[in-house]
Amino acid sequence: MVTIPDTDLALIRTELPPGARAAKLGDSKLLKRGQVVVAIGNPLGFEFTVTTGVVSSLGRSLRSRHGRLIEDVIQTDAALNPGSSGGPLVSTTGEVVAINTAMIYGAQGICFAVASNTGLVVIGEIIRHGRVRRAYLGIVAQTIVLPGRFAREFGEASHAVRIGGLEANGPAAQAGLREGDILLSFGSFTIAGIDDLFRSLGSERIGCETPISFLREGKLHQTSVWAMERLPLD
Repeated sequence: MVTIPDTDLALIRTELPPGARAAKLGDSKLLKRGQVVVAIGNPLGFEFTVTTGVVSSLGRSLRSRHGRLIEDVIQTDAALNPGSSGGPLVSTTGEVVAINTAMIYGAQGICFAVASNTGLVVIGEIIRHGRVRRAYLGIVAQTIVLPGRFAREFGEASHAVRIGGLEANGPAAQAGLREGDILLSFGSFTIAGIDDLFRSLGSERIGCETPISFLREGKLHQTSVWAMERLPLD
């Protein structure tokens, strides 16, 4: 079994019982709000429990237990409880469109599931590399409010990311970035916060030259950075 805490998913290799068939993964991008879905799981130890609901919203973001941002999460009102996590969220055609992952304690009908398309990406990365690869810049950063005059002159958003520290010889340091620089864009992404920066650091950025724009002492600068792979901790 390989676990990926950043996406709250795991890949398990097992033998199917005789006569069993694997469920088909559907295309979660085809889901629509209001579409009926069925959640299957073992809530509170009650095996093979089935609940129904609708797709409440699409494209949500959810924090994992490790603080990482899980993208493209599906919100549903199909009842989930402890023990439902890991079970499938199924469409009326019998396709698995998401993997149940979380509920909001104290809320009514607010539950989340990781989209099947995210699962396919994670599975592919695990099979090829044994892990889900992410790029990193080697910085400590925080989201800040971009001063109004800078936002009007340089930015497309009211917030940006300020570099509070750099890893020695990390990608950002090698690109000439300094503590106090304010990141405005990374490639084609406008950086209006830490979450935007995280979204932009996918595996496709590893080892690739990416243009960035940033503010330093009130002046706009542009350079390029070669993002590196963020290796898992031992």
